[in-house]
Amino acid sequence: MQPQGHAQVMVRIADYGQSPQAACDGPRFRVVQGMDVSVEDDRFPPAMLEELQRRGHRIVTVDDYNQFGCAQLIWKLDGGYYTASDPRRDGQAVGF
Repeated sequence: MQPQGHAQVMVRIADYGQSPQAACDGPRFRVVQGMDVSVEDDRFPPAMLEELQRRGHRIVTVDDYNQFGCAQLIWKLDGGYYTASDPRRDGQAVGF
């Protein structure tokens, strides 16, 4: 899950302009094997999941956030730092 989670967070920041916290908070998915995709339960729009199924993916909803990793981010700014911490786990990001 680690490389998949990293890619999902970075795509949200770089391609969709989300803040580090919004990118960290966003729903995650995990390509399991072949066309099997695990998704966080109730975090994706039903129409999106239906379209993935129409394209041949087998969607497995998972009600265990532990299977989707977690993140703490530190973004260096000119005047300081922007930190973000994943609500899926205990922890915090600190920059100094």
